[in-house]
Amino acid sequence: MAAFRFLSIFIATSLWLSGREFHRVRPHKVKAKGLLKVALSRPFRWGVSKVRVRMRPGRKVEVTQRDRPLVIAHRGFSSIAPENTLQSFELALAAGADLVELDYRQTADGQLVVIHDADLDRTTDARLHWNARRIRVRERTSSEIRTLDAGRWFDPKFAGARVPLFDEALDLIQARSIALLERKDGDVASTVELLKRHAKPGRTVVQSFDWNFLRQLHERLPQQLIAALGPLSRLPGGTKKPGVFAKLDGRWIKAIQATGASIAVWNKQVSRGAVRQAHEHGLKVWVYTIDRPELANRLLDTGVDGLITNNPALIWKTIALR
Repeated sequence: MAAFRFLSIFIATSLWLSGREFHRVRPHKVKAKGLLKVALSRPFRWGVSKVRVRMRPGRKVEVTQRDRPLVIAHRGFSSIAPENTLQSFELALAAGADLVELDYRQTADGQLVVIHDADLDRTTDARLHWNARRIRVRERTSSEIRTLDAGRWFDPKFAGARVPLFDEALDLIQARSIALLERKDGDVASTVELLKRHAKPGRTVVQSFDWNFLRQLHERLPQQLIAALGPLSRLPGGTKKPGVFAKLDGRWIKAIQATGASIAVWNKQVSRGAVRQAHEHGLKVWVYTIDRPELANRLLDTGVDGLITNNPALIWKTIALR
């Protein structure tokens, strides 16, 4: 039954992507025809013109209580669209992602915008626009950043895409899915204010590598679902550096619980025993960033609860064929 459900969602998404164009993100249209071929190399070719994948509103804890692995779109459908843009989020929603992840930072005027890097070089035309390198997000206002092109670097067909404001991206995602909000920069008060104004109950999860931020957020919004990203450069209060690929274990699980988080978001260094131990302590385990079927299958065998991926369609296919 579970495999049939996965396959139904995957086929529906495939049919929709193979026969539709996107018109909701204006003024720039993003053609969906052929995107599945890019994503999977072997597109479905049935002749249904449109299928819409819809998601019913849920409670706060529903996302952590599902009896199947979650498919989480990393910065949107970022293998076929420029990361952290409305176009990428639209494609992830069309692919039926359970959650759509975005990164956000604070600008010079205190606003929150959706972008991963601390500077604007990689994913915008800031160097061309201002004839300077390594201009940081915090050094420009949100209105200045919104003048930049955030799509052409990925593909000319995405020219004109803008760096989204936090609230517009959140509104788009949570209308049809759940938003996974990764705090890269910004104070707790700004996040709390925007969540209170724009977040729908049960439609957001906040994650961060800054576990002090998570503790403060949990104190301010105890009902907010929180995920602790790891591993850190060292255990909280410790001196030993475990390295980037530190394995999830009991020490980390205990430290994650202290943040108020309900979810451990880890790299691929997880074992069946560690996942079982996390579950025994009431934590779910999501793993990043998984784009290969063989790796996805190995991690699913350990019992992880979610896979974060640049290619949600491929992960749906992988799960369906298990």
